[in-house]
Amino acid sequence: MALLAVQAGAATAAALKGNPVAGKAVFYRCASCHQVGPSARAGFGPKLTGVIGRKAGATTDYRYSPAMKSANIIWTEQNLASFLKAPGDFIPGNKMRFWGLGNAQQVADLLAYLRTQ
Repeated sequence: MALLAVQAGAATAAALKGNPVAGKAVFYRCASCHQVGPSARAGFGPKLTGVIGRKAGATTDYRYSPAMKSANIIWTEQNLASFLKAPGDFIPGNKMRFWGLGNAQQVADLLAYLRTQ
């Protein structure tokens, strides 16, 4: 039941029109672990440049959890929205230590920013 609620909220976030400028501000929460841009590299988390459309657990410069490596999903905007809302519910056992973004507009803005990266 909880996963259905997460998916419903994520569908709402993915459907909202995001603002990439606002999304860049939201990304500052992510920047302590993740990098984006042409010179991005893995740190405490994988680089997020080109994450939309990429297979989960696929970058070669980061050591993913077994849960992420075996997730067998593509990071579509809807999947990312679900993950950002509740990472531990979407992929149980992943290493991301973040409770999630509860604000659907912030998720939509972050997705809009990631589309530019």
